[in-house]
Amino acid sequence: MRIAICDDEKNIRELIANKVAKQYPDAEIIFFQSGEELLLVDESIDILFLDIQMSGIDGMETARELRKKDKSVILVFVTAVEEYVFQAFDVGAFNYIVKPIDDGKFSDVLHRAVDEWSSQNINEKEPEERYVLINNSGVHTKVILDEIVYAEVFNRKVVIHKLDGEIEYYGKMSDLESLAGDSFFRPHRAYLINFKYVEKYDATTIYLERGTALMAKQNYPEFVKKYMKYIQKRG
Repeated sequence: MRIAICDDEKNIRELIANKVAKQYPDAEIIFFQSGEELLLVDESIDILFLDIQMSGIDGMETARELRKKDKSVILVFVTAVEEYVFQAFDVGAFNYIVKPIDDGKFSDVLHRAVDEWSSQNINEKEPEERYVLINNSGVHTKVILDEIVYAEVFNRKVVIHKLDGEIEYYGKMSDLESLAGDSFFRPHRAYLINFKYVEKYDATTIYLERGTALMAKQNYPEFVKKYMKYIQKRG
């Protein structure tokens, strides 16, 4: 569980962090001293304690911008002026805490926020199993995309490599690439790999659980960037 605290006052950041750590010592706590700093970060946040009155971008504007890219974060406003919280519904705030922070109120809001986060994780549906239908000499075969280790172009055919075997067909790699989604990457014009099965890589080769794929030099930086993003998303 990752809990973020965004407040331009260091003592408030530390105060909230201490209260969180006492009740949830295993939680990962990260700090931001401004809305601008918070909005620059791509890493996911589960629960956010956000000050409303900050220099630069205030908490309300920060929340509006944050919601454009993250609608799931559980947002708790922290404010010295209670009147501001009436705007909280516009940005889907979960709750609010008024400064000076009352221990009982904070504990109650924190526990409810954690319960909400736990509920979201329990009730989160498994993504629908995505697949592609391969037509080979009139025989249609359903191939689960998540089970594809990599695909390659060989003798004018696309060869799909799975852990349990291979399937080949006449088609375009670009068509398969467009269906595959963000978990796949085209490191070379003749290869399409699934990030899930990457074991190691260098600037010329990607080593997978079953087989290898070539890396075009110009695609290496983009591969590293997207692979790191994939790893962060998967936790």
